[in-house]
Amino acid sequence: MPTSNRIVILRFLFTTMKKALLPLMLGGLTIGITEFVVMGLLPDIARDLKVSIPTAGHLIAFYALGVVIGAPTLVILGRNLPPKKMLLWLAFALAFLNGLSIIAPNFNYLLLTRLLSGLPHGAFFGVGAVVASRLADKGKEAQAVSIMFAGLTIANVIGVPIGTYIGHHLNWRYTFVIIAVIGFLTLLSMYFLMPDLEKQQTENIRTQMKFFGKIEAWLIVIITAIGFGGLFCWISYIAPLLTKVSRFSEDSVPYIMMLAGFGMLVGNVIGGRLADRFSPAKTVLTLQIAMAGILVSVYLFSGIQYVSLALVFLVGCTAFAMAAPIQMLMIQTAKGAEMLASAAIQASFNIGNALGAFLGGLPLVFGYGFASPNVVGVVMSLIGAGVVLVFLRRRRSITLS
Repeated sequence: MPTSNRIVILRFLFTTMKKALLPLMLGGLTIGITEFVVMGLLPDIARDLKVSIPTAGHLIAFYALGVVIGAPTLVILGRNLPPKKMLLWLAFALAFLNGLSIIAPNFNYLLLTRLLSGLPHGAFFGVGAVVASRLADKGKEAQAVSIMFAGLTIANVIGVPIGTYIGHHLNWRYTFVIIAVIGFLTLLSMYFLMPDLEKQQTENIRTQMKFFGKIEAWLIVIITAIGFGGLFCWISYIAPLLTKVSRFSEDSVPYIMMLAGFGMLVGNVIGGRLADRFSPAKTVLTLQIAMAGILVSVYLFSGIQYVSLALVFLVGCTAFAMAAPIQMLMIQTAKGAEMLASAAIQASFNIGNALGAFLGGLPLVFGYGFASPNVVGVVMSLIGAGVVLVFLRRRRSITLS
């Protein structure tokens, strides 16, 4: 992807956002690198710590487990803290816990640090999304949330490729040094740039938990876990798809993944604007249907190289266009329990990660081609769209009653 295009997008982000949103974007950058860079460093880590690559893959699963555990737990524990103080603690945890991986003497220690590193992930995004929406101008709440998630997409365009290169050619521990440094920059920027927002009047924890007794809460969780699973059916098996079906060389895969990351960056901006102009639910519905159609095209046309490149961009763009709208949908639905509900979205996203990778791999187990995981992704995206329709119908019936 031409450098000039990336510069235009990044310039747009930095010139349109409020400076108070910069710490949230830096936090997203920290999280994005630490979540995704390990996938490219598995052979290096496995060789250094003397374990097999499949065993090293447990580092990915343990990080996701940390996200699922930490998202609701840390929000509950920090519910009485003002938003800025809560985010400061979470930013410190991101930097410190990732820093522990630098000195890992053995695989089991690194496994533990990966679990711990995942704990603040969901809580940071959950609290950050609510804070971003409060800092936004009226009618631009979803765009503010998308700026926070821009850090995650920038990580995929720039941070992960650089971290992978350094980890592969120097030492994987240096990559975690970079992650820790960006984490501490997040902490510093949070301290100096984030305003002291008043703690919102919230119900007690028992009352907040009642939100998850509502069908609407679980519909949004299902939309996230199943609908986003379509993305992970695709991305989990993207390397063999590109090399075996599209017939790209192995050396070109990292550069093609940068194209996917650029698509995520563009989609993140578009998704925030769509959610503010229309509504989060309708935006998610449209994007889920679009994702299903694009994944059908991936299955049918990935054998044509130039079409395959276009589809890589479109899948990344469409998937991350859903990030801000689904977060805003949960915030708008969970009155009085916004931070807890917003954090639950991050746990759901990681459940979608696991489901997409597992279900998408089943056709391969039964001997189908490397494009076949995308068929599963189509089904998951359509199920996600169907659940959005159920959500909209239920909300309409409640409004009319």
